[in-house]
Amino acid sequence: MWNALLPVLLLIGSNVFMTFAWYGHLKYTDRPLWLVILASWGIAFFEYCLQVPANRYGYGTYNPAQLKAMQEIITLCVFAAFSVAYLGAPIRWNHWVGFALIVAAAFFIFQE
Repeated sequence: MWNALLPVLLLIGSNVFMTFAWYGHLKYTDRPLWLVILASWGIAFFEYCLQVPANRYGYGTYNPAQLKAMQEIITLCVFAAFSVAYLGAPIRWNHWVGFALIVAAAFFIFQE
């Protein structure tokens, strides 16, 4: 059970960091670009500290395609929450449809 759960938990944590690294600066468009690039790189370091172990521990329990599919689904979930809660940008129906199609793709990736 732990072998299946640990990679998911690490991927969730890594995606929180990466979402802030990629999109967090959008609330601070008055800051110089070089500064937000440096800040993003600093945040992304912590993302890698979780992402790499997630893939290392998950490999064997999951194949590489399954790890990537999980990563994408987790990214969408974290991004949707971040977009609404942090940026105040609503997720519209067409976004949900697109996300659902990606989830459907992951479903097929997990079929043996």
